[in-house]
Amino acid sequence: MRRSFPSGLQGAQHGGLHKNQPQTRETRHMQTWHIGLTGGIGSGKGTVAELFQQHGASLSDADAISRATTAAGGAAITPIRETFGERFIQPDGTLDRNAMRELVFAQPDAKRQLEAIVHPLVLQQIRASAAQAVQQGARMVLYDIPLLAESAHWRKRLQQVIVVDCDTDTQIARVMRRNQLTREAVEGIIASQATRQQRHAIADAVVQNGATTTLEGLRAQVEALARHFHLIIGCKGNAA
Repeated sequence: MRRSFPSGLQGAQHGGLHKNQPQTRETRHMQTWHIGLTGGIGSGKGTVAELFQQHGASLSDADAISRATTAAGGAAITPIRETFGERFIQPDGTLDRNAMRELVFAQPDAKRQLEAIVHPLVLQQIRASAAQAVQQGARMVLYDIPLLAESAHWRKRLQQVIVVDCDTDTQIARVMRRNQLTREAVEGIIASQATRQQRHAIADAVVQNGATTTLEGLRAQVEALARHFHLIIGCKGNAA
């Protein structure tokens, strides 16, 4: 049975690693939730992740980890150079993201080659950071994974999935403003990602972050979910 949340949230039910165990007040408070967070480019997923962190969630950011592997001296740089050539590495030793973006959009095989290099490195680091968070007593590990809807691997390993959603026009406007890209470039990125319908299909909860959503409205939605996952216990405003 799906639970209802205020502020436009679709419900989430307890499940995942502990779904076959009796749920008492104490065990719900003690367990570590492993929760996926996803959304299309420009949806505001990063802001939602920051709000969860304010409630004590430990964040494992796949994008940030990926960027670290393709920074100067990163673990992916040498195999990328060997696979694609020197022209995809900038003089400072970092991946030339613009050149690589053009290549993978034009050549699907190149995208698969890049993913075969980067994804195992990202997975290794995510597992390590999650294990550390659990050891330190985190009540929630939040996995910020942009391509979660496209990855059955991740969905099988998560207890719940939260999707940050907004309309396509809002996505395009935000990314054009933030990244200084043309409308056509942003539309190409959106077309390469899962559709809104596909993301909704895997969602246990949807955080609405459209053009008219205020930061306070977004904060209220995250707080409702934080209470559901027992990041907030007791009287309103008292974080455990």
